[in-house]
Amino acid sequence: MNQKASPFNNSDSVRELRSASLRFVVLSILFANLVFGDSLSSFTTHVAVSLVYGTVSVASVIAAAYLPKQESMNAAFVTLDAALVVVVLYEHILASPITENHNLTTSSLVVSFILLNHVALKHNRKLIVLFSTIVILSWVLMLAVMAYRHHSNEPGTLLSNFFNQDLGLTMSFAFTAMAVYLLARDHDSTRRQALRIEEKRMNLSRFFSPRVVSDLQNASANLDLERRNAAVMFVDIRDFTSYAETASARQLARVLGEYRHIVAGMVFAYGGTVDKFIGDGVMAVFGQPKPQADDAQRAMECALSLTKSLDEWRAENVERGGPPLDTGIGLHYGTVLGGVLESGFHDEFTVIGDAVNVAQRLEAMAKLLKSPLVISEAMLQEVPVLLDQDQWIRQGGINLLGRRAPLNIAYLRRPNSQASVLNPDDYDIGDVHTDFHKSSFQSAPPTPLVGR
Repeated sequence: MNQKASPFNNSDSVRELRSASLRFVVLSILFANLVFGDSLSSFTTHVAVSLVYGTVSVASVIAAAYLPKQESMNAAFVTLDAALVVVVLYEHILASPITENHNLTTSSLVVSFILLNHVALKHNRKLIVLFSTIVILSWVLMLAVMAYRHHSNEPGTLLSNFFNQDLGLTMSFAFTAMAVYLLARDHDSTRRQALRIEEKRMNLSRFFSPRVVSDLQNASANLDLERRNAAVMFVDIRDFTSYAETASARQLARVLGEYRHIVAGMVFAYGGTVDKFIGDGVMAVFGQPKPQADDAQRAMECALSLTKSLDEWRAENVERGGPPLDTGIGLHYGTVLGGVLESGFHDEFTVIGDAVNVAQRLEAMAKLLKSPLVISEAMLQEVPVLLDQDQWIRQGGINLLGRRAPLNIAYLRRPNSQASVLNPDDYDIGDVHTDFHKSSFQSAPPTPLVGR
């Protein structure tokens, strides 16, 4: 049998089948009564009850395997169980003369409590209430009928015959049913809480590495919106819009899936956070939601490793006959306002601030500079030991739109490619595939290159 298609792999079905096993315990008790029954009327009734209940038990197992979520069918079986309890409890009493002993038998009490446990294993409060209500009301009604019968035969014995040991057993069953109901309620509450935690964990895992998710689950205050120092990284595919216009949907999905897997995997490997995916653009943050002393260093190491991985991915694409997609990365270190931004409808984890805008514009510069990675002077100051002077070009006095102070940058030479230098005519950086403002920059007169 195909394992995936088997109904017995469904968790609801397994739970139903487990609880249904108690039905066969009840059947064994009923068959025992058949063997040790001492009257023809009792024997005949037990035969009928056993046959009917055996049929119901088989039907319940089939329903549990193939229709575990049919609440109306479950309610019907529970109602039949309750009816069985009522019959087993009092059929021998109603069938016997009024002068005989009418105390409940041990087997009838065992059946009632076993079937209560059977319903309890379903972890469904409505079914527990349905079963318990039918049994308790019928039980009390039967006590009243028997008390009235004895009162008719012996006037003045109505109350004494009603408030007897059997009524105490009824109350014991009622208290047990209440305890079972409370346990089911606690189970539902625990399950809902676990689902909320799992939903929150799954939501966090879209953005954070497993280690960060674990930390956040133990310290949710880190999600509060506050100012922190962080390294912000933007990654983008060059000329992706033109490629998307001609690529098939299947090819486009493959390329984007591979690209996002590489970027997110690398960010997570270095303990960073994926803030958002926007088309072919990826925004990542190091230092949010939990800042660490080496955030800038890990961000820089991630960016360097990512440039190599994306170059290898580009070469593999070309070998498979795919597009030669170049990528660019912008990296900046500064102060951000980060955390969960609540809107009442869709809460979003994000970071905002000037540092984000700078990182995005550095990524846009990478295209004009024909460089895979552009970083700011702030990153230079944080991780000077990671810069190989033979691979980097520095340029100062870059004016970014909206910033008063000029910015010094450094950018990585792309292998087998001649890096460009900004000039005063390079104003428009084109469309940006993010949800931030389209930006442009102006450059001051070129400064002498350092590190060549």
